[in-house]
Amino acid sequence: MGMLEELGTLGVNIEEGTKRLMGNAALYEKMMGTFVKMMSESTIELADFDSGDCTPLIEKTHAIKGATGNLSITPVYEAYSEIVALLRKDEPAKAKEVYEKILPVQADIINCINKYRQQ
Repeated sequence: MGMLEELGTLGVNIEEGTKRLMGNAALYEKMMGTFVKMMSESTIELADFDSGDCTPLIEKTHAIKGATGNLSITPVYEAYSEIVALLRKDEPAKAKEVYEKILPVQADIINCINKYRQQ
């Protein structure tokens, strides 16, 4: 099984993602590496949800939502869409719950990408 097939088992919509890149699977795999880099640089801490000022957190989560949407990383995209909406409604505690639930899925997807990038 290759990276794309394994990502598909994790809920990533490979067909839709590669379609956005005119069917270029190699470019899609490269963009997945860019996504991993972005995630390592855009760290979100649980304490960020308790800070009182959600503006920086909204900016970070919105950027992640956009990247995951463009790459059709569906489970992560859906979670971050909900997180952004909750933060905009000034419901950081609920947003934090959604974030905590998506972390293991997000980690599985990032680990999968990293596994194949190292080969």
